Amino acid sequence: MLESIGIYTLIGIITGILTGITGSSGVIVVVPAMTFLGHSFHIAVGTSLLVDVITTASVVYVYTKGKMIDWRIGLILGGGALLGAQIGSHIAIFISDMPLEIVFTLMALIMAWQSFKRAKSGLNLKHRSFPHPYILGFIISVPIGIMTGTLGTSGGIMFIAVMMVFYTMNPKTMVGTATLSMFVSAVSGTAGYAILNSIDFLGGIIIGTVSLISGFYFARRALGMKDSTIYYFLGSVFFAVSILEGITILTTI
Repeated sequence: MLESIGIYTLIGIITGILTGITGSSGVIVVVPAMTFLGHSFHIAVGTSLLVDVITTASVVYVYTKGKMIDWRIGLILGGGALLGAQIGSHIAIFISDMPLEIVFTLMALIMAWQSFKRAKSGLNLKHRSFPHPYILGFIISVPIGIMTGTLGTSGGIMFIAVMMVFYTMNPKTMVGTATLSMFVSAVSGTAGYAILNSIDFLGGIIIGTVSLISGFYFARRALGMKDSTIYYFLGSVFFAVSILEGITILTTI
């Protein structure tokens, strides 16, 4: 029991660092760690979403204090994801672990490449004009929510991608706003998995509580970081996780 608490605590610290600095979902740490500990992929996803709910609450608070959140955009994107997460969580229970783990690994590799690319080239913040950008943002967020429900990806980096295309804001505001959307999406996904009894509540609460503290601290540090540093850090984490999850898949074939 004490060993498990120690492992959950370590996972929580790492999750808080990742979420606080990048606004990314804790799924990239929690899901591989939970599956490595012997939990099914579905339990790992459900637990990860519970952790996201707890962790992102503190991160949203820090970015709100720093005036780095666009609440209108964050809630619009989160609203679309809320709907999609309910759909995804009820679909995922009928899909076996292996296909979901393969998709998860491929997504981690793609996100690693995108993060390194942004670290080198920066973000294009030129104003773009789209008809009904808020409606489009809501619609696009629905499939992001479906991915939340199936893979546990609360959509931090995907919400950032949507904001890069449709809206104009600086990278730190993107992170803060994405974290708000991620919080709404994670609440919906957690409710779906709780109904299906697919959450390790003890592990989720321990990891989430520790990551809340860790996330609060590192979110404050992130406000003073260079954007390139944030993206290099994020890319390194995505790449490491894709390797770890790939090894896990190969050992179960």
